[in-house]
Parts: sequence; structure tokens; C-alpha cells
Amino acid sequence: MKSEFDVVLRPIISEKADWQREEDNVYTFEVHQAANKFQVKHAVERIYNVEVADVRTIVVRGKVKRVGKTFGKKRNWKKAFVMLREGHTIELFEGV
Repeated sequence: MKSEFDVVLRPIISEKADWQREEDNVYTFEVHQAANKFQVKHAVERIYNVEVADVRTIVVRGKVKRVGKTFGKKRNWKKAFVMLREGHTIELFEGV
């Protein structure tokens, strides 16, 4: 991947992600499917100027959807849970 912005695609804002951010200082991002934990850690540290303590990743399988007689499938995507070190926050999520 060429840059940090190719690795981290977008932040995920949901009730569960908001709860994890408040309770455990864990931020959730959609990342490139080929990215590994080290690339995600490096990208988040460079983009948001924070220190990352831990990264966990999962691949979210796309659901099968039906439209009329035909079936289709949504795309698979990768989600990363990034735990920051004590005292670090990402300002993008504050006040959401």
C-alpha cells in the first residue's frame, strides 16, 4: 500500500464503537483487506499522532441479499479495533 490513507479507509461510528471508545479507549476503523496489524498500527499513529497499544482485526463477511428473483452478495470488508495508550485520544470522535 502506498500511504497511510490507503490502509485506514474510514472510522466506524456506531453505538458499540462509541461504547468501546468511552469504556476501553478502543477506536474502530474500516481498513484495507490486505492490511495487517502492523500496517494499521503505523497508519493510525501517523494519521492521528497518537500511540497505539494494541490492534485487533476481523474480516466481516458480506451478507447475501435478495432482490426479486436474483440473489447478490455484499462485499467483504476488514474491521480494525485500535486500543490507544493511556492519555491518548482521537479528536475526530470527541463530541459524536
